[in-house]
Amino acid sequence: MRLHRNLVYTTIDSLNAIFNEGEYADKVVARALKKDKRWGSSDRKFVAETIYEIVRWKRLYAEIAEVKEPYDRDDLWRMFAAWAVLRGYTIPDWRQLEGTPQRKIKGRFDELSKTRKYRESIPDWMDELGVKELGEELWSKEIAAQNQQAQVILRVNTLKTTRQKLHAILMDLNIETEFLKDQPDALVLKERANVFLTDAFKDGFFEVQDANSQLVAAFLDVKPGMKVVDTCAGAGGKTLHMASLMENKGLLIAMDLYESKLKQLKLRAKRNGAFNIEYRIIDSTKVIKKLYDKADRVLIDAPCSGLGVLKRNPDSKWKLQPEFIDNIRKVQAEVLENYSRIVKPGGKLVYATCSILPSENQEQVKRFLTTENGKNFTFVQDKKILASESGFDGFYMALLERKL
Repeated sequence: MRLHRNLVYTTIDSLNAIFNEGEYADKVVARALKKDKRWGSSDRKFVAETIYEIVRWKRLYAEIAEVKEPYDRDDLWRMFAAWAVLRGYTIPDWRQLEGTPQRKIKGRFDELSKTRKYRESIPDWMDELGVKELGEELWSKEIAAQNQQAQVILRVNTLKTTRQKLHAILMDLNIETEFLKDQPDALVLKERANVFLTDAFKDGFFEVQDANSQLVAAFLDVKPGMKVVDTCAGAGGKTLHMASLMENKGLLIAMDLYESKLKQLKLRAKRNGAFNIEYRIIDSTKVIKKLYDKADRVLIDAPCSGLGVLKRNPDSKWKLQPEFIDNIRKVQAEVLENYSRIVKPGGKLVYATCSILPSENQEQVKRFLTTENGKNFTFVQDKKILASESGFDGFYMALLERKL
């Protein structure tokens, strides 16, 4: 296998932006893919996948290359050389790759792979936290699963089409998909493809949404005609799913702290043909208080560590800090306390996160049920979903019902 200079230079520039300038990997990759219009699909695939792989295995490659942060360009080339050797590429006679010690790289890899924090390429604190919360065996399985490349999953927009019709439309475009057994709205891509360029996407026939994320809206048991509040809507993947399950009947209030996210959701909703959504920015406590005791269903898709979605966001391993997790637990407790008051008697609430840590999940729910407000709720059921068991993202969701 040969390496092409312009593709590798773009990869090095991108790694510099992610590791040294703090940019997000998905934004950097999107920019890199627009660099040269002459690139074919295999060129773009090489650039995207190589950037993500080196980001995912940053600690392992840095240890093999014996380099430390902040990385200068020579360091990045040494990390790239380690990746290329381990992937079986022929090392070209470029100045930056002169003297690449191939046998040493393979030997270092074999040695370091015996230790989990290097093998799975994670910070020490994250490894310790995972063991503390999940135990050695389960954490080992889970972090290995989180290092697999995420599959592309589509959620069919049932306001506009059916799963069978979308499957056929994509098949005509040579994009093969498979049905998921217990997921009525999901299609899995057999091979990665840029589905965002299709007319089917532009016409709002689907959204890209992980299979386990698609379980949340159904778990909340929303029905047409209800008053539903999504308290942490963000850019609205779950909001749009709820709109389709409600068949555009009833009222769906999407709330968020950030206006920019709700603007994004408005654009997506327009494309989806979802018009029962009302948008509210949480710019004061009044916004929440006005809704107390009003909603049939409330979703609290709480801010979290994101430790269930590392396969989708590998750079978050390096951006996340232990103090952030301590702080986010306090935020989760406050959000659950305040937003749960929106549920009317007899209504239902789902508390969800994309974390696998019990301290962010079942322990938060358990603590909430002992509070003054929490005593008004009955625990119905919860789902703890691990990537190592499902093959998709790690998720948690708990269903609570407010007493009459």
